[in-house]
Amino acid sequence: MTAGTDPVREPGEVLWAPSAERREASRLTAFARRLESRYGTRFDDYDALWRWSVEHLDEFWAEVWEFFDVAPGTTYDAVLADRSMPGAVWFPGARLNYAEHVLRRGEGRGGETALVAVAEDGTVAETTWDELIAQVGAVATALRSRGISPGDRVVGCLPNIPQAVVAFLAAASVGAIWSACGPEIGLQSAIDRFAQLEPALLIAVDGYRFGGREHDRRELVDDLAAALPSLREVVTVPVLGTRPDGEGSRWADLLTEPGEPAPVQLPFDHPLWVVYSSGTTGLPKGLVHGHGGILLMALAQSGLQNDPQPGDRGMSYTSTTWIMWNSMVSGLLTGSTAVLYDGNPMHPSVDRLWQLAEEHRLTSLGVSPGYLQACEKAGLHPGRDHDLSALRSLGVTGSPLPAGSFRWVYDELGPDFVLRVFSGGTDFAATLVGGSPWLPVHLGEMSGRALGCHVESWDAEGRPLVDEVGELVILSPMPSMPLRIWGDDDGRRYHDAYFDTYPGVWRHGDWLTITSRGTCVISGRSDSTLNRHGVRMGSSDIYQAVEALPEVAEALVLGVEQPDGGYWLPLFVRLAEGAVLDEALVDRIRSAVRTQASPRHVPDEVIEVPAVPHTTTGKKLEVPIKRIVQGVPVEKACNLGAVDDPTAVTWFADLAARRQPTAG
Repeated sequence: MTAGTDPVREPGEVLWAPSAERREASRLTAFARRLESRYGTRFDDYDALWRWSVEHLDEFWAEVWEFFDVAPGTTYDAVLADRSMPGAVWFPGARLNYAEHVLRRGEGRGGETALVAVAEDGTVAETTWDELIAQVGAVATALRSRGISPGDRVVGCLPNIPQAVVAFLAAASVGAIWSACGPEIGLQSAIDRFAQLEPALLIAVDGYRFGGREHDRRELVDDLAAALPSLREVVTVPVLGTRPDGEGSRWADLLTEPGEPAPVQLPFDHPLWVVYSSGTTGLPKGLVHGHGGILLMALAQSGLQNDPQPGDRGMSYTSTTWIMWNSMVSGLLTGSTAVLYDGNPMHPSVDRLWQLAEEHRLTSLGVSPGYLQACEKAGLHPGRDHDLSALRSLGVTGSPLPAGSFRWVYDELGPDFVLRVFSGGTDFAATLVGGSPWLPVHLGEMSGRALGCHVESWDAEGRPLVDEVGELVILSPMPSMPLRIWGDDDGRRYHDAYFDTYPGVWRHGDWLTITSRGTCVISGRSDSTLNRHGVRMGSSDIYQAVEALPEVAEALVLGVEQPDGGYWLPLFVRLAEGAVLDEALVDRIRSAVRTQASPRHVPDEVIEVPAVPHTTTGKKLEVPIKRIVQGVPVEKACNLGAVDDPTAVTWFADLAARRQPTAG
């Protein structure tokens, strides 16, 4: 979708709408009725409720606190004592603990399942609520016995397995600060993340299994530990069993002494975890989030926006490196069962996640747009070939979802099904725009803005836009915004990252269109936007047009400003097996862009590549590759340890070296 003189998006076709009965039965309706009775207002539609939530921040978040019975017995001095951004102060005087609220969900449900762990080979292990509480209690006791106290850092190099959940909740219980990455990450990327934290304890696997292969990580863990002189101990989780008995501390050592979790009561803004920006451009930013802010935001979003039901079983395909893992764990706050999958989502076949949805009676499944497109290209029919009768919703995030994929989901999974396409950020561990039990699903669009999130689309002068592409901005503080960036003592990095463009207003870095119907469209990252002749365009529309061609497996488009003032717009394509990039295919690609996306953004060149590089969470590396093509050295533009295929990056570096005189 383009700005300027290009036509705006036509209203999206309604693919699904909630029945009156479904809307009335939702927890969101119960919450809205509570507000109506207390404040003498009426919410005839979602937009009215959203506007009230952002215009009455103090009242809204106080009601979330009471509705979900946060920290019973504690008091607070104010809801929002300081509205400054950055620097907002939430619920001063309150004391609570995130882990306590998770473990409370198991009260009276001890024999019910809290976690289901599925290995790539199909091995399944279930953990009841009683077992989860006992394991968290034992590990918390072990941490205390090792001198781990509030404010100390505990880090994990762990896949998506139950031990990661237990270790995180135990660390939170004692007031330690948690941080994690997946074992697939590169050594330097792990060092870049953890060294700045000076952790006291590292919990790491000896290896992991992915794609039918075993990956020994003992050497990486040893090298990582050597680079962390602050460590008091390294604890091994023996996934592969490659550490000889008696060699170092093992996970079982943390479970030997029974104990209670006994979550320590902490200030609202006590640090809970440190998560990281993608790390594709320079050192990753360590974003510090607090116990109270994460708890309150997770309750509002998991408990109201996602319409939880008794007996829910949810799974998101994720790694501990990605904020979606943290979000999936927060689903326990509603009492849902978390299904953890550790493996390749396409092994041994592309339909692996649909198999898991059938086998484990998932009520919700979270995937990436890339996974859905791979399923479509493979000709899968998940609704026909699998029993997905338990599946009520499909969550999709990570990058823009093409409109064609919306259609494919409803064609394949049936009409009475909720497609929750959403967008948020690691930055505040929350969804900004997405679904609601009150809102329909429109073709190619996200249903609306999340409650309590004061999101607008602005032009360069700070004027709000409707039905036009603009910068995604946040006008009011959110409880889960970062407390700070780790090591940023004077707050300059925090300010420069989010508040440098519009003083006092958070600029998120996405292109957003808010339609006149209140739906939302994310068009890609604003710092990678194509801007030819003053007409801006997100890359997602070009991908939708080009990747629909059967010969194109994947594409990457760049808008490269050149030193002489010129603008080079290449399109890189990874071809499907057996396809050839001949003149006829180049013409078809250019025609698809011209007719389906924008005649102003027809590529100058179409270039075949062996692979398109992504972050380990599946995002195309548009900005780093653009910088590399402009001549920035790889080590300054991109953290290869956070890339799924480093050789794909070096291919672009070689291209830049060859084209340097013309490509800038």
